Amino acid sequence: MLEVVSRLTAPLLPLTTEEVWRGLTGGRSVHLTDWPAAADLPADDALVAAMDLVRDACSAGSALRKGANLRNRLPLSQLTVVVADAAGLAGFESIVADELNVKAVRLLDAGAPEAASYGVSQRLTVNARAAGPRLGKEVQTAIKGSKSGDWSVAADGTVSSGGLALQEGEYTLEAVADGDSSTGMLPGGGFVVLDTAVTPELEAEGVARDLVRTIQQARRDAGLDVSDRIALTVAGPAGVLAAARTHESLVAGETLATSVAYDDADEVKVAVTRA
Repeated sequence: MLEVVSRLTAPLLPLTTEEVWRGLTGGRSVHLTDWPAAADLPADDALVAAMDLVRDACSAGSALRKGANLRNRLPLSQLTVVVADAAGLAGFESIVADELNVKAVRLLDAGAPEAASYGVSQRLTVNARAAGPRLGKEVQTAIKGSKSGDWSVAADGTVSSGGLALQEGEYTLEAVADGDSSTGMLPGGGFVVLDTAVTPELEAEGVARDLVRTIQQARRDAGLDVSDRIALTVAGPAGVLAAARTHESLVAGETLATSVAYDDADEVKVAVTRA
């Protein structure tokens, strides 16, 4: 399997895969071999479905961040993902958390009683083209029922609208947020809820992460190598200095600072020198 992966990733990691492939096979070059056939790679439909859902959750969460004007480097406390099969996402929480910069990702089954507390309702849309040939003129009754709220879902999953039972393919049943800007719908069903409350602790960490970016730019401007250790001086208002002191280990670790000094100033400025 590693040999197949080496061939697959050779265009992206030409030197690394060359070394690995030669060590495994003793062949001349991985770049002279054939591209792997799809049959050489095991199918994992559950993994594909889970990753599709992870992508959708990240996309919806990112849209909620932008809608609330919350910058990416500002950490948030939690994202709740409500889907039909929450267990299918178990183990992928860290990916979502890293992508959206949240402290925790909570998974909740859509059928759980708590899911109803998030202000999300269901909407029924009748597909007239699909239902029309079977229902005839009565399809208008079903459409009116879906729009007026005269529809229901039985315990066995049967959907009725306007007193008429609908068959699979004749309708679309989707969840919609009831005007809550912190709730985002997922294309395949379900929704995410982003906790947009920013505590002083989260704000301080966000300021520290913004500071890290400023320091990294200062390193590049100074022509330092990525492995160079630095002596760092941070100047700025009291709030910025307080955040930097609270998260000094984060700032120093991310920027390879062996020492950090602080100065009061009206604007944020940093000075870096090779240690």
